[in-house]
Amino acid sequence: MTLPPLIHPTGTPTAVTTSPTTRAPQPRIAVVGGSLTGCATALLLLHAGFHQVTVYEAAPDAAPRGGGLIGLEHPALDILDRLGIGQNEVVAHDSETVRRVTVRARQPIHTLRQRYPGRNTTWTLLHAALATRLPAGVLRTGRRVAALGVHHKQPVLTFGDGSREVADLVVFADGRTSTGRRLLDPSRRLRYAGYVAHRGHAPAPAQPLRDFLRLEPGPGCQYNVAPIPGGLDWTLYLTCSPTAYAHHFGAPPERRTFALPHHVGPAARAHVDAHATRLLPAAHAAIVHATTVRMAVPMMDIDPPTRMAWPVGAGWAVLLGDALAPVRPHTARGANNGIEQAAGLVTALTQHHRWGADLGAALHGWQRRHLPAAVAAVHRGAAIGARLGLGHHPH
Repeated sequence: MTLPPLIHPTGTPTAVTTSPTTRAPQPRIAVVGGSLTGCATALLLLHAGFHQVTVYEAAPDAAPRGGGLIGLEHPALDILDRLGIGQNEVVAHDSETVRRVTVRARQPIHTLRQRYPGRNTTWTLLHAALATRLPAGVLRTGRRVAALGVHHKQPVLTFGDGSREVADLVVFADGRTSTGRRLLDPSRRLRYAGYVAHRGHAPAPAQPLRDFLRLEPGPGCQYNVAPIPGGLDWTLYLTCSPTAYAHHFGAPPERRTFALPHHVGPAARAHVDAHATRLLPAAHAAIVHATTVRMAVPMMDIDPPTRMAWPVGAGWAVLLGDALAPVRPHTARGANNGIEQAAGLVTALTQHHRWGADLGAALHGWQRRHLPAAVAAVHRGAAIGARLGLGHHPH
C-alpha cells in the first residue's frame, strides 16, 4: 500500500533535539465525539501529560445513549490497563470461548469451539469507565460541529450555535456518520450493504449462558448471543432490502443508521420474530420473542481510507475509529481499531512535544502503522457477510 506523504503545512520541519529541555509548546487538542474512542483518546492524552484537551459531544446530557456487546482484544485491554481501567471493572463474564454452531432445520448439527484473544464487555460498561475518569470540564455535551476552518493559520471549529473554538489539533472520533470524515474526506460515503443487525437485551434464561454463542442457520442469517450484566445480548443478522428497511424503521438506511427502540414498530418486530421462529432452535427463538426493547443497525460499507491525517493551516486534523472507517460488527474490530489508533496517535504527539520531533513525520509514521489494519477490517467485514450469504455480494 502506498501512503500519501504528509508534509508539514509550514514547509519547515521542526528541528529534532536529543534533550527534553526544549519541548514543543503544549498543543490545544479538540476531540470531536464523546463515545468510546473519543473518551479513550482524551484519557490517553491527559495520562501522557497533555493538559489542553477538550471533548465535544453533539448529544446533550439527557440524550439516551447505550449499546450492546463489544469484543476487546488484548492490545486494547492492555491500553485500558495502563489507564487504570482493569478488566474487573468492564468485564462481567471472563469467558474466552466462542461456540460456533451450525444449525439446520432449527437443530444444532455441529459445534466448533474457538478461543477469542480478548474479553467481551458492553458499550455501557466501557463508556462509564472512560467517561467517569475525565476531569470536570473536559467533556462538553450538546456541542455539534458544523464546520472546520482556519483562523490565524490555526484550525478552528464552528459549532451549530455559531460559537467557535481554536485548536492546534482536531481529533475526529465522531463515529459512523462522522462530520469530520464529511469535511476531510468527502468522497468516501456510507452505502448500505443489504442487511441489518437486529439487536436486543433479553432477561437471563433459567439455564445461564457463559460463552459467546454464534449460530449459523444457513445463508442469509447469523445469530449471536452472549451474557451481559442482567441478562443476554443478542444480534440477529438478516438480509433486508432498502425498501423494507424504510418500511420497518421509518427512513432509508443511509439516513437512519441506528434505529432506536421507538423506531422499531410492530412490522419490524413481527419480521424478526417470524425469522427467529423459522430459523433458530426453539430456546433461542423464545429469547428473541421475549425481548421487549429492540434496536437495529443497518450494515454500511465505505471505500477503504487512504489517509488518516490532514494539514489544516499550521495545524492538523485526524480521523480515528469509526470516523475513519466504519466496520461491520462481525469483524469485532470497531472499538479495537479506535483504541489502538488513539494510543498510537498519543505516542506520536508525545514524541513531538517531549523531543521536538517533526509532527508531520510523526503523524506519517502513525498512519503507516495503523492504516493497513483499518483497511483490512473494511475488507474483512464484506468477506464475512458474503460467506454468510448476507446482503449484497459485489464481484
